[in-house]
Amino acid sequence: MSISPYFLDLRSAYQSEMDDLRFDSEGRDVLQQRLAGKRQEIAFLVQMMDISPEMVAVVFHQGFDFTGKAVMEHLLTHDGDACPEWSSLAGSFELAPWARDLADVVLDSPGGDKFLTVTAGLEYMAGQPVAAGLIVSDEDEDEDSDQDGDDGLVVLEDDGDGQDGGDARSRHEAGADWLVQQGFDHKD
Repeated sequence: MSISPYFLDLRSAYQSEMDDLRFDSEGRDVLQQRLAGKRQEIAFLVQMMDISPEMVAVVFHQGFDFTGKAVMEHLLTHDGDACPEWSSLAGSFELAPWARDLADVVLDSPGGDKFLTVTAGLEYMAGQPVAAGLIVSDEDEDEDSDQDGDDGLVVLEDDGDGQDGGDARSRHEAGADWLVQQGFDHKD
């Protein structure tokens, strides 16, 4: 699966937001209660869609049932300014009834169409076994596909300034370090 730097960065911020919401100060899992509270505040939260989309997107957590894998994976290749319209994703998922109500509120707000498209991408990634440690460069992709036929995750790099290649390596190293901290063996 190929993911643009835009969605990759948002995925990281989205995951951090989910992690922040998950546990209270005593270590109890309070995610569902906190999400329910945020869902009740959607009319206020829509003001943050452009500034911090990951903080608002979490209200749709587990509200999508994806059926169109190819459409969703194609969405993830886009940058924020080039995302397809929300209506173009029709038929690629079903929204839970409670999520449809939230989507109606969001669509009535300026920028709601783009936000829901981005949210669909974030939720799709949240349901996939995509770990930061699986980021591979183009050279690694060729080796991986020769070995096991699986293309893995490919970060689309910007050809403009040459900086993103280093960023991809940094994210790869950070992802590998994170996996080690979670108890996985370091992949040489």
